[in-house]
Amino acid sequence: MTLIDGKAIALQIKQEIAAQVAQMIAEGKKRPHLAAILVGHDGGSETYVANKVKACEECGFQSSLIRYEETVGEEELLDKVRQLNADEEVDGFIVQLPLPPHISEQKVIETIDYRKDVDGFHPINVGRMSIGLPCYVSATPGGILELLRRYRIETSGKRCVVLGRSNIVGKPMAMLMMQKAYPGDATVTVCHSRSKNLTAECSQADILIAALGQPGFVTAEMVKEGAVVIDVGTTRVPDATRKLGFKLTGDVRFDEVAPRCSFITPVPGGVGPMTIVSLMKNTLLAGTKAIYR
Repeated sequence: MTLIDGKAIALQIKQEIAAQVAQMIAEGKKRPHLAAILVGHDGGSETYVANKVKACEECGFQSSLIRYEETVGEEELLDKVRQLNADEEVDGFIVQLPLPPHISEQKVIETIDYRKDVDGFHPINVGRMSIGLPCYVSATPGGILELLRRYRIETSGKRCVVLGRSNIVGKPMAMLMMQKAYPGDATVTVCHSRSKNLTAECSQADILIAALGQPGFVTAEMVKEGAVVIDVGTTRVPDATRKLGFKLTGDVRFDEVAPRCSFITPVPGGVGPMTIVSLMKNTLLAGTKAIYR
């Protein structure tokens, strides 16, 4: 069994990006600029955005953090999105999800200029991704592809099961794994809360990608001997023995599943760091106008 070290790969990619940025600055080009909008004080969102800001520093990017209380009105937030769309100094930006219930996440996403949508959530980026055109790929699926690529995991002709059908992970992951590319060319099944015979479906997978957000859902009997298991889950589970009062728990019961795997990602330290570094890669693309000129 090989442990997929997302933290080490993420560090390597940030160093590669930093070298590219240094070269850009040496050539007199503009430093890439990522902005983030954070609404409210959700603990997970606070941590995630703080990690993004730190990653920007490590990559040599300029970053801006715009904060609003959770009582902010929808139109005020949309106005800020429009301002960032028009700001030539900002190459790309994100609006951290989830948003308060009174704000339509879809309306916010659709208001973002797709050319600055480094999260890859805008319908234009999603549509371009689905037919294999250059675009900003959603960060978590993009990070998973990079792990498969860097560990040289064979995907062509393999049976891939994706657990979960979210717009952010499950659906784009399935589309990417079936495309004519590497990683890709897999035979993909998407399972979700309404799927029948989940154990039978999962146990046939050469590559199992768990993105349900249900701690410990995947058990040993669901995993084929020699399978590649990618655990996307990062749920905060209360744990009084931890300094912060919780521990991050994946969708996979790691201790019982790992002995059956050829490759597996841990939680934390697997997919999580790659999600952030994928956002950095998209920001570099935005800063160099490599996709949308």
